[in-house]
Amino acid sequence: MYPSYTGKVSVLVAFLSWTGLWLPASAEDWTQWRGPNRDGQVVQIAPPNAWPKALQRRWKIEVGEGHASPVVSGDRVFVFSREGEDEVVRAVALADGRELWSQRYPAPFEMSPYARSHGKGPKSTPVVAAGTLFTHGIDSIVSAWDVKTGNRLWQHDYAKRFTKQSELFYGSAASPMIEAGRLITFVGRVDDGALVALNGQTGKTHWEWTGDGPGYASVICATLGGVKQYLTQSQKACLAISASDGSVLWKIPFKTAYDQNIVTPLVANDTVVFAGLGHPTTTYRVTKTADGWKPEPLWENAEAEMYMSSPVLIGDRLVGFSLRQKGQFFCLSMSDGKRLWASEGRQGENAALLAWGRWALALTTNSELVVFDPAAARFEPTARYRVADKATWAHPAPVDGGLLVKDATSLALWTWR
Repeated sequence: MYPSYTGKVSVLVAFLSWTGLWLPASAEDWTQWRGPNRDGQVVQIAPPNAWPKALQRRWKIEVGEGHASPVVSGDRVFVFSREGEDEVVRAVALADGRELWSQRYPAPFEMSPYARSHGKGPKSTPVVAAGTLFTHGIDSIVSAWDVKTGNRLWQHDYAKRFTKQSELFYGSAASPMIEAGRLITFVGRVDDGALVALNGQTGKTHWEWTGDGPGYASVICATLGGVKQYLTQSQKACLAISASDGSVLWKIPFKTAYDQNIVTPLVANDTVVFAGLGHPTTTYRVTKTADGWKPEPLWENAEAEMYMSSPVLIGDRLVGFSLRQKGQFFCLSMSDGKRLWASEGRQGENAALLAWGRWALALTTNSELVVFDPAAARFEPTARYRVADKATWAHPAPVDGGLLVKDATSLALWTWR
């Protein structure tokens, strides 16, 4: 044994974890919103060789209300939900759903009468990094938890700071991101908020941008023009924030009815896809010129208007879900935006999309998991599975051999093995 080196190794491991130079999570883990790269791509987990006629439900547990998606790290699943007036954080065993620990805190929230059908959340998907779970509650209570013990490490109640305006119509829905040891998330209320960068270990603010209230979209990280930047939709714009100091690099005015900017941006090479209610899906190429940053539109498609569902890229095809025809899947050519096919309507109010190899998987609000090949000449589902008895708004979380599905109040593991 070499005790003199034990402390040094521990310090080095912690340093590398939080500076982003070393990622302890397995490539098979699903530790955040829309997966490892926040783009809906399932990597390092193989889909089945052939989709079976039926899936097997291995276990099901009650976990409380909310639309936050489950996340997976190692042999643990983390669930963020609501029970009464409390927000609840749980760790359960992936193998059998057995609860390992749970914590709660008061989180009362008064919704607009017009938004009550969407529930009081939480709606933001947690993120796991370096042994810590981070949550963002319905009214911007941001917390850090030890993944092994459930002990709360720090917490910020931003509702106490952003009080001059009414609550967000649907409550906070932006899912936090860990990048280079910092927690990045959009907090606040109508016309009054901040995109913040916090030290993941201590919760201390590194920088914040306060130029607009939050939207419901989640932030992603991209390097464009050689500069690392955070892309998201605020209340009134699509924007890019400098990762180094929180300054605005570029901004596109983007206004939707009732300030419903929801769709998470998607980056493919040097292009960015933005979409939203009442707007055509548009791809921009972002360049840095002598006069500053310039996002130039490459193509747009008004037939592919998106609302809540964020798209995925499979090969050279962009797959999305539109409100048209009371819920419609579509497929666009990524090169020119041409619509290649669209499904029949009445597919659901919303669909959570994954790209799994050649396949697109969509979990609709009708509790149906739909598997299809975007490269086909038309929408022809390979498989359809009923995976819940209640509405499914949360994104599914893929695991080796199956999927975790959160419905209105419960969590289940479905497998094909």
